[in-house]
Amino acid sequence: MLSKTQLTSALQVIVKATRRHSIEGREVRIYDGLLQPNDIQGLTAALQNGAFARTESARPDTSAFRHWVLNVSMQAATQLPVYQPTLAAAEEFAVETVYRIYRCYCNYAAYGDMLFTHTDCPPGARELTALWFIAPEWDVEWGGETLFFDSSMDAQVVVSPRPGRLVLFDGSLPHVGRPPNRICFAPRYTLAYKLQPLKRDSAN
Repeated sequence: MLSKTQLTSALQVIVKATRRHSIEGREVRIYDGLLQPNDIQGLTAALQNGAFARTESARPDTSAFRHWVLNVSMQAATQLPVYQPTLAAAEEFAVETVYRIYRCYCNYAAYGDMLFTHTDCPPGARELTALWFIAPEWDVEWGGETLFFDSSMDAQVVVSPRPGRLVLFDGSLPHVGRPPNRICFAPRYTLAYKLQPLKRDSAN
């Protein structure tokens, strides 16, 4: 059996972005095929039994509109099948920076929920958000895309919530997850890791 170090090394060899986008110099990268179907099904089943609470809001001025969240302890977060692929993708994203995961949580959205555009960190913080779409299947007619905007709030990138897809991005980019459409009865789960930089490689 591979150790965590060996597994991370193996993933570093195969992790490569499916798509890359840049919005005013800030990156958005999409990764597919990092999870096995049984891992996606297992995560979905676990989240369906999760104790979600409607406690979070996108911004201070939207605090009247709360959304569902399940906070995951860091001890539990390191045991999830998405943990090592997240670290490997972060290294592919910015090879000169070492990142530390400091928070893990999952959002749940259904038809009728109101989700607002927001950022995850201040400009220049160099933090990353790793967003995993957790669902065994997803139809294009169900909606639920994540949109990314430039500084004029014009949408520049759209990411479909395909099963097991990871989108890794600069947390200072304005973005929003759209709720599912009326014909969708499946939950929209997005499992997120927040990453902050520790140091830069001085050998440039």
